[in-house]
Formats: sequence, C-alpha cells, structure tokens
Amino acid sequence: MFYRDERLALFIDGSNLYAAAKSLGFDIDYKLLRQEFMRRGKLLRAFYYTALLENDDYSPIRPLVDWLHYNGFSMVTKPAKEFTDSSGRRKVKGNMDIELTVDAMEIAPHVDHIVLFSGDGDFRPLVEALQRKGVRVSVVSTIRSQPPMIADELRRQADNFIELDELREVIGRPPREPREDERAEDFDEDIDA
Repeated sequence: MFYRDERLALFIDGSNLYAAAKSLGFDIDYKLLRQEFMRRGKLLRAFYYTALLENDDYSPIRPLVDWLHYNGFSMVTKPAKEFTDSSGRRKVKGNMDIELTVDAMEIAPHVDHIVLFSGDGDFRPLVEALQRKGVRVSVVSTIRSQPPMIADELRRQADNFIELDELREVIGRPPREPREDERAEDFDEDIDA
C-alpha cells in the first residue's frame, strides 16, 4: 500500500505506540522506524507526540525526546498532569489528541499518505476527514495483544492497517529492563482501544 513517489508524514502517538510495543514484548528503534518509512516513500515529516512529566530535575522520557529531536523527528510535547487516583496510586495523564489532529489537518494538503501510529478510536473522525481531503491513511497498531490495542472503528476507517508485530524485525530491538525509578511511574493517557 506504499508508493515510492508518494509524500509521507508519520504521526506517532508516543504513549500509545509505547504501550502497543510493550504489549508485544519489544522496544521501538526509532532510527530504524524512520529509515523504514523513508524507504517506503518520500518522508516529509515524522511527528512524535508525548506529554512530559517534568518533576524535579528529571523526566524519564526526556532522553528519548532529546534524541528524537536531534535525529529528524518533529517533537510535540506538553506538560503532563500528575494526580492521585481514588485508590491512592500516583497517576500521570497527558493527552495529545488535539495537537496531533490539528497538525495532521494542516499538513494534509502537502502529503499523499499519512501513517498514524495509534490505536486510539478517538482518531477515527480525523482519519475520515483526511480521507475526504484525498489523503490515504495507514494505521499502525496491534490486534495480537490481549486486549487488542486498536479500536475496531479506527481499523475499519483506515485505508490500510499495519500490524505492529509484523514490523518487529524491521523496527524492533529487544526490550531493556526498566530502571528502578521507571518501575514506580504509572503513565496513563487514555488509550481508548
């Protein structure tokens, strides 16, 4: 479903892609991901969306954000909101759906194909609107996890569904052991699949 001469843009819902890859037992190598889609077409932009927890002097995701920024990704970030749920557990929430949607609609006249890395059903109306503008939309997520990480309505709306697990050999690397400070973190960003 890719053509070498088509103009591509990648839209990566960071927390959603992280959760999908984690459910499949691998980590994403973003350098390989970018190279793979440069091979598939004329990659104009690769956007990465994430909320940042900037408490004290350290954010666990800051090294990834900095690396992506220096290596050809357009970073879109905002501060995450921290709260304690009813059971007393510390939670972090950061939803980037609006930012991703606005950017996708703005770039639509300049691309032929958008690849959305998310399974969030809230993006179904965005995919439909992009299609009305003549843009083909591929969605990357997984149905091989329990529960599946993609909303059925998003998968049905997309022009093409790409199973993340089938990209494992091309863009994956073995998962690393989380550091002690990351194990304590509980990041929740409304993954509505």
